[in-house]
Amino acid sequence: MGKYSNVKPEAKVIPFAQNGDYFYQKGIRAYRKRDLYKARKWLQRAEAMKPDNASILCQLAIVLTELGEYQRSNDYLQNIVNGLAPDMYDCHYFMANNYAFLGLFQEARKHAEAYLEKEPDGEFLEDTEDLLDLLEIEVDDMTDLEDDQDQLIVMQENAKGLLETGQFDEAIKLLKQIIAEYPQFWSAYNNLALAHFYKGNSQKASQVIEEILEKNPGNLHALCNLLVFYYREGRWEEVDALADRLEKVKPILMEHRYKLGATLGMIGRYEVAYKWLRSLQKNGFQGDSTFYYWLSISAYYVEKQTVAEQAWDKLVELDPEKKGTHPWREEEAESVSDKVGEILTYIFFTSVSKNDKDRERAFSFMQREMDTLEQPPVIQEYMEYAAHKKKNAPTLVKNGYAIAQLYFSKTLKQPLMMDWHTFLVRVHQSDAEVSFKNQKAIAAAFAYRWYKESSTTMSQKEAAALFDVSVSTVQKYSKELEAIDSQLDEQ
Repeated sequence: MGKYSNVKPEAKVIPFAQNGDYFYQKGIRAYRKRDLYKARKWLQRAEAMKPDNASILCQLAIVLTELGEYQRSNDYLQNIVNGLAPDMYDCHYFMANNYAFLGLFQEARKHAEAYLEKEPDGEFLEDTEDLLDLLEIEVDDMTDLEDDQDQLIVMQENAKGLLETGQFDEAIKLLKQIIAEYPQFWSAYNNLALAHFYKGNSQKASQVIEEILEKNPGNLHALCNLLVFYYREGRWEEVDALADRLEKVKPILMEHRYKLGATLGMIGRYEVAYKWLRSLQKNGFQGDSTFYYWLSISAYYVEKQTVAEQAWDKLVELDPEKKGTHPWREEEAESVSDKVGEILTYIFFTSVSKNDKDRERAFSFMQREMDTLEQPPVIQEYMEYAAHKKKNAPTLVKNGYAIAQLYFSKTLKQPLMMDWHTFLVRVHQSDAEVSFKNQKAIAAAFAYRWYKESSTTMSQKEAAALFDVSVSTVQKYSKELEAIDSQLDEQ
């Protein structure tokens, strides 16, 4: 799997003797050009015309793997080995890769061993042996996983969905169930640690990580999550020590390269982050919005402007809400408040970075951004406080920064952070007598209202638990924020 992307496309193109298969040939040409979406489109057309042709199904499965649709790819491959062409032994190698990506290491090992048994001198002999070596690290003596892999996949995807929508208690309950049934499925442990951390319980999160590393030393996802925990908690000595260690890792698996690159990008180690994320892109990896976000940011900070802009364009294609929020090209904003809010957000993220070189670059960028605007006083006040913690900074600015720190510590969405700063700017520019003295209450109420207006929800109870306040406090301050909003709209 680790060397999957190095396999020459020609080696995958299975001879197709019938003439006139127009869509199949178009799919092959698109695949050779690394245009995977077009390749999928044409191969699906070919499959519709010849649904029992093993060559077409295998080629389509390969494209789906590179697009990250691992389970769907395996459905096609399983169909081939179960009846259409049982002697197409390469399918076992491809399935082993897919299962490894899904975290189903027992199944991955089973198919890797099947490939070696049936093709002892096969084309993917070395790649399969490398994969088995990696699976030994991940699996050890994993024997508890049963054959009901579909159930596990569904449960794991449901747990991820709960995490992404902020339903942390439900996610924790489901993840504990997964661990009870599959005690060596490490992905569930890692997601459980994240769920505890998102809830604000860093002690429980760390305990779960320690359990993983005790049972499965060297688990890269656990180490990356631990690095993020250290970073969010401002434990800079531990951050530097663990980041230095992870920078020496040379992952083979695509999944590991993605995790390592995104994590190092998050903490400001942009050069190594760019190395791994860019290597994935060059090999045809089609990532999600998070992948393109960190590729774009890391490319920008290592002065690869073209790559940064191309990656951001891809991000906007996947997540249109990101349009106009990139940190290098002037876009027409809805209002000065929106633009200034973005600048305050980048000031904040720069202030929590401990990499002096990256801080200098970022502050230089922000100074250029400020020069393009008629600079409102809040920008300079916020930057001076963020960079130097000036004691004579306005109370509104100090409390506004502290609330941003609360959101940062809870790893809430960046758009929330931007909207918070935009709101802070609007209040600063108004005549409203507001100081945001009760920081936790304001943070909880604003987050509750923000999620309520977005596509996902956070209940008052969840907001209260996350910021350690009462539900009645969330209700009270939500009404206060609504009143402030109305006052601002009238001015």
